[in-house]
Amino acid sequence: MGLILDSSVIIAAERRGHSVRQILEQVQAAHAEAENALSVVSIAELVHGAFRAKTQDQADRRLAFVERLSTDVPEYPVTIEIARLAGQQEAKGVQLAFEDLLIGATALHFGCQIATLNVRDFQRVPGLTIVRF
Repeated sequence: MGLILDSSVIIAAERRGHSVRQILEQVQAAHAEAENALSVVSIAELVHGAFRAKTQDQADRRLAFVERLSTDVPEYPVTIEIARLAGQQEAKGVQLAFEDLLIGATALHFGCQIATLNVRDFQRVPGLTIVRF
């Protein structure tokens, strides 16, 4: 089963100064059987964070980090099927940030678990398997 890395996991590790390689090694050590992936929505969240940096140097480091991450980790796009699934979840009363809803719908669509620090929100998505990280 695949494992989608939520942006919360990536952001926390990057803030601790971990490289992309170190993050992937940690995930692999904890979940050796899972193939790691990202939602393109997480990439958008990470780029947004880079452009909100306090200094240009910090922004440049964050953007380089995102580039390395997107080179080393497969990314799932948001497809029409995923958009429909997210819309259905929202219509059923699943309430969380729309970005997280898209990430959760991506995991459901591809039959993946989601590695997150944001357990409280993602547990609102029925059928989503959450890995506390």
